[in-house]
Amino acid sequence: MANALFFFKALHVVGFVSWFAGLFYLGRIFVYDEEASGKAEPARRTLKEQFNLMEWRVYRIICNPAMMITWAAGLIMLALGWFSPLVPNYLTSGTPGWMHLKLLLLVLMTVYHLWNKRIIRRMEQGERPFSSWQYRLLNEMPTLFLIAISYIAVYGKAGTLNYLYLVGGMAVFIGLIFLGARTYKKVRKRNGTL
Repeated sequence: MANALFFFKALHVVGFVSWFAGLFYLGRIFVYDEEASGKAEPARRTLKEQFNLMEWRVYRIICNPAMMITWAAGLIMLALGWFSPLVPNYLTSGTPGWMHLKLLLLVLMTVYHLWNKRIIRRMEQGERPFSSWQYRLLNEMPTLFLIAISYIAVYGKAGTLNYLYLVGGMAVFIGLIFLGARTYKKVRKRNGTL
């Protein structure tokens, strides 16, 4: 059973690393796609077609399979712990509630993932739901999920997760990201690149 746990744990790592890579890249393409909307024809049409093709490929070829691998391997690890005394039961060990919080964040990340598909479709139809600056902010969502889930998994499993520190740390980090994004926007505006 321990060998199976190690196999699925490694598969889980491969899945979530790929999933995050896809979501980070997809968010960046959204920024470029939106900025292409301001270009003159025929460059605008050519760029928009290329970015749309890239968005669908990243979503279908990287994000979707990686999400499925992440969920499948993670749920199998939970099942192994539930049914085998040789494998840790992550639902009952460590800091109380850590796995439930991690699963909640994974559900929210999956909702974010599916929302990206809706954005692709809207942009494909010529809509412009967000500005390039708003896409830059949205592109930080996977960063927040990555940091929160990583800390929850490491400290929760060890039994030392402090929820107050987690919430406080995330609030400070979100504030820093927002301030950094605003500063970047001002610099781009001043340089005439926005």
